[in-house]
Amino acid sequence: MPRGGELIAGLDIGTTKICAILAEVEEEAQMPRVVGVGVRPSHGGLRRGVVVNIEQTVQSIKGAVQDAELMAGEKISSAYVGIAGEHIRGVNSQGVIAVGRGERQGGEIKKEDVDRVLYAARAVSIPMDREILHVLPQEFIVDDQMGIKDPIGIVGVRLEARVHIVTASATFVQNIQESVRRAGLEVREFVLEPLASSYA
Repeated sequence: MPRGGELIAGLDIGTTKICAILAEVEEEAQMPRVVGVGVRPSHGGLRRGVVVNIEQTVQSIKGAVQDAELMAGEKISSAYVGIAGEHIRGVNSQGVIAVGRGERQGGEIKKEDVDRVLYAARAVSIPMDREILHVLPQEFIVDDQMGIKDPIGIVGVRLEARVHIVTASATFVQNIQESVRRAGLEVREFVLEPLASSYA
């Protein structure tokens, strides 16, 4: 049955169980509306959050997704995938840029300035076996004025960002991505599970 809003899917791939959830997001709604849920045991496909049997993991993902699709009466092709485990690491970093470009040196800070300073903050040495999941702004500094949470609209010449970079084991990410792909889905984005819980 056709729905009025966008259908999004989430996967929680855990050691004991795999959960799939489908939700409808409507523009005027405050919160997404859950339309399908599926839960299947992991059957030993994962140990301590790490894939140890890819075929068993694939079968559990397929089962959970099929249950959620059946409940929702809709098919999905991609999902946000929760990620957690002992392989998660974090490092603090900072980036600095001049506000504006070309003729627009200084002035009101725009979204493009924030995007550039966050990109600059990513320029930290990360081992090749790690993959960046999130760059989480902790604070912005405009012309030495500290403690700014959202700098858009503030006037300044120099913009700094202090961020926390969350990384995951590249091998872990690749194994989860391959499991999801073999189950017939694409990964829209990996999301750190504790971060997702904090937004719930």
